[in-house]
Amino acid sequence: MEIVAKDRAGSSAQLAEPALGLPVRDVLALPTLAGARVLAGAGGLDRVVRRLNVMEVPDILPWVKPHELLLTTGYPLRHDPGSLVELVAELDARGLAALAIKLHRYLDAVPPQMLAEADRRGFPIVEFPDGVGFDDVLNEVLTELLNRQAAVLTRSEEVHRALVSVVLEGGGLEDLVAELARILGGPVMVTNPDGRVVARAGDAAELARLARGEWFDATGRFRVERGPAASYAVVPVVAGRVDHGRIVAFAPAAVTDADVHCLERAATVAALAITKRLAVAAVEDKYRADFLRDLVTGRLDDVPAAVAYARTFGWELERPVVVVVAELDADVPAPARGGLAGPGSGPGGPGEARPVRERFAAAWQTVVRSRDPRAPVVNFNDEVVTVVGVPADGDVDRLVAELDRLVRGDGGIGRRTFSLGVSRVAAAPQRLPDAYEQARKAIRIGRRLSGTGARASFDRLGVHRLISLIPDVVELRVFVDDVLGELASDGPEQADLRHTLEVLLDTNCNVAEAARRLHFHYNTLRYRITKLERAVGPFMTRAPLRLDLALALRVLDLRGL
Repeated sequence: MEIVAKDRAGSSAQLAEPALGLPVRDVLALPTLAGARVLAGAGGLDRVVRRLNVMEVPDILPWVKPHELLLTTGYPLRHDPGSLVELVAELDARGLAALAIKLHRYLDAVPPQMLAEADRRGFPIVEFPDGVGFDDVLNEVLTELLNRQAAVLTRSEEVHRALVSVVLEGGGLEDLVAELARILGGPVMVTNPDGRVVARAGDAAELARLARGEWFDATGRFRVERGPAASYAVVPVVAGRVDHGRIVAFAPAAVTDADVHCLERAATVAALAITKRLAVAAVEDKYRADFLRDLVTGRLDDVPAAVAYARTFGWELERPVVVVVAELDADVPAPARGGLAGPGSGPGGPGEARPVRERFAAAWQTVVRSRDPRAPVVNFNDEVVTVVGVPADGDVDRLVAELDRLVRGDGGIGRRTFSLGVSRVAAAPQRLPDAYEQARKAIRIGRRLSGTGARASFDRLGVHRLISLIPDVVELRVFVDDVLGELASDGPEQADLRHTLEVLLDTNCNVAEAARRLHFHYNTLRYRITKLERAVGPFMTRAPLRLDLALALRVLDLRGL
């Protein structure tokens, strides 16, 4: 940033500009400008001044920059006062803060049309007090800007030292957030890239009020597009080009530039704390995942000893549980919406997202921990496995649906669809291998039947459950060939006839209803029925044959034979 002052010859002097600025109203309160009058645009007195520029050449527009206070005697425009109306629009479009004019030298009055345009745009036009030179204004405003910057930098450095001390003394993210809330005097939260709060500090009542407010969606994710913008600040936490989330600070009144500077320094320290925690967690999670994988795949012989050892991780397996397997769906584009942009985006977030599988596992861990802290949740790389306790009311479907809803959220940017498989209730730890296999079968069958984003319970798969339990693939293929005959081949005509047959079976051989669903003429469908009966037999009149055909179609669809 820079302050640029131009003289009549067009030369310029560049000075380092403070990162912080002064509202126009504060500039006008400085002693040098004590006698200044606001001629128009009083609604824009909160515009921020970060630069000063002197206009004494006709072609000033290519040189102006946002947040400038433009000083002029009107010399370049003395022969064409009417052009000042267009000048207001151009300066406002370029983001200038205000225009200060010294009258009675080259211009005796500001044209009324110019004042009207300034009022309409909320662009302040100020009349210089008599006897004040441009150099006096430049010196005083620049001094004030530098003083404010120095104060902010001093405070920011103190905050940085305090937060670094917290980390060096072994404190974690929670301690860091608590110290930051104490310094800023308001609630502070750290979220992951998806908006889930991973640490918070501040007044408990205020935190509860915020959690119920419009800053959070129904799934508990923080979103930045809601709430008064002046009441909070959001700063990305990025380390090594990886987006680790956001620091969100709420102010008692309004967030200042100084608060934002403190948060930016805090984000660096938070990235250090998060990186350290992730490194430790990665080793621990790998060990836990290997242990649970051995348990649910039946590789551990001494199950009681394994259950006792699991308690050292905080897991309780000696109770009725269900195994839930969650898998990300492949090659599904991420949906988009406004708000806290999901991974790697978000307000000002230049970093890349953590690997999607890591974030997926972290989301399940966060959600399940809030509902059942004793439930294992581990990442098997291709799938996230949860062994969750059966709720007191025994309603497993309700529990799984709630977990599913909370993890899916409302489809923020960067999130991927996933499918779920749910096992039967395992009454004892010895049944965990069976339950794990049931959940994996449920997710596989659910995807076959419902596509991506499916949620399937093993107990609700009906005849598909029985088919999945038959290990002899060769015998299943023989059954399909015997029942479907030539329709079992892979040609497009055969696939089309199988679809017609499936619709007929689904409608209980109601020809009129099947024709409506297939968008066929009634006579066309009658012709197809004749063709089908030549291939598979008189299924329209023989119920046992219809049962065999329905089973063969299910086997072909489910097992991909």
